[in-house]
Amino acid sequence: MSDIETLRKNNREWAARVTAADPSFFQTLSRQQKPRYLWIGCSDSRVPANEIVGLQPGELFVHRNVSNLVVHTDLNCLSVIQYAVEVLRVRHVIVCGHYGCGGIAAAHANSTLGLIDNWLRHAQDVAAKHRALLDRQPGEDARLARLCELNVIEQAANVAQTTIVQQAWARGQELTVHGWIYALTDGLLRDLGVEISSGRELAPVCERAIAAL
Repeated sequence: MSDIETLRKNNREWAARVTAADPSFFQTLSRQQKPRYLWIGCSDSRVPANEIVGLQPGELFVHRNVSNLVVHTDLNCLSVIQYAVEVLRVRHVIVCGHYGCGGIAAAHANSTLGLIDNWLRHAQDVAAKHRALLDRQPGEDARLARLCELNVIEQAANVAQTTIVQQAWARGQELTVHGWIYALTDGLLRDLGVEISSGRELAPVCERAIAAL
């Protein structure tokens, strides 16, 4: 059996297990999508968004890209945020990075990988902005871990700065932006102290989060 056929076989077995446990599961799922959360995470295959927060299909709206970046000219990411906020009316936007991120490591090392170098330039900008803080870390591993954390904080700030989120707050919509980081070594999430529920909270919340690192 080929690798691709194995995936299809796994799918059939999974669907059968779910249906056996709840015969109405897929019928119910097909009729609605009412997630309360938007997850913006890394494309890394070791970070399965639904699983690590214990949510079922339909409960978490997900956007993933290399190094969980929120770039103000990325229409893909902005479209996801707009749909989640204005159509699905999510209550929470979670930016979640992870320690040991290959994209962040490449950005930190100024690696030359090809087209993706242009994308990772945004993570390098985060490193340049916080160079003094990174230089104070006691070793390369610590600097990389700190850059992963700083990148989450900066990307959460980018979410809060979008016109989509700013307009949602202006019309009184209940919406909070969070910054979390995931540890591959123990499977646990860490709250980086980013919880922004209005435009006026943006700067002080991010400043406190960075100071706490």
